[in-house]
Amino acid sequence: MTAADLDVMLRQAVRRLATGVAVVTVWHGDLVHGTTVSSVAAVSREPLLLGVCLREASSITQPIAAAGRFAVNVLSTRQSALAGWFADPSRPHGLAQFDHLEWEPDAFSGAPWISGSLASLGCHLTATVPAGDHNLLLGKVVTARDGQGGPLLHFAGRLHDGTLRVLPREAPSPPSQVAALGRS
Repeated sequence: MTAADLDVMLRQAVRRLATGVAVVTVWHGDLVHGTTVSSVAAVSREPLLLGVCLREASSITQPIAAAGRFAVNVLSTRQSALAGWFADPSRPHGLAQFDHLEWEPDAFSGAPWISGSLASLGCHLTATVPAGDHNLLLGKVVTARDGQGGPLLHFAGRLHDGTLRVLPREAPSPPSQVAALGRS
C-alpha cells in the first residue's frame, strides 16, 4: 500500500463519523458573519463547554477572537438549505447574508440566533487551540434555547436527515458473533 493509498483510506474512514451540522455566527462592531460547520462537540459539563473546529483560514475565526463571543445554531433537518447557504463563499457578506432568514440577536453574544434551529447557544470564547490545518475554538455556553425537530447530519461527505430511532439503553451482553470479532 502506498502512502497515497493509506491517506485515502484514512480519510474515508474518518468520513464515517456522523456529525451534527451547525451555523456559527458572530457580530462584532460592524461585522456580522456566519459559516456552516460539521464539527461541534460538547467538551465539558462543568463548566459547560463546546468545541468548534474551523479551518485555519476561515474568515470567521478573527472576528470571533476579536469579539470574544459567538453563537452556535444547531440545524434541524428542515434547514439543509441553510447549511449550503452558509457554506457558499459567493453568498453576500455582512448582514445581507441573513436578509432572507428569521433570526434574533443572542442576548449575550449579539450574534444571530437562527429561527427554527434545534438549539441556539451563546458562547464566551475561552481558548483557541491550533489543531493541524484547523483551529479548535472552546466556548463556555452562557445562553441557550432549544427547538423542535430532528437533527441535520453530515456523513460521508453528504447531508442526511437525522431520523432517530430510540434503542434500548442496555444490552445484557453482546451477541457471541460480535464478541468474537472484538477479540485479537
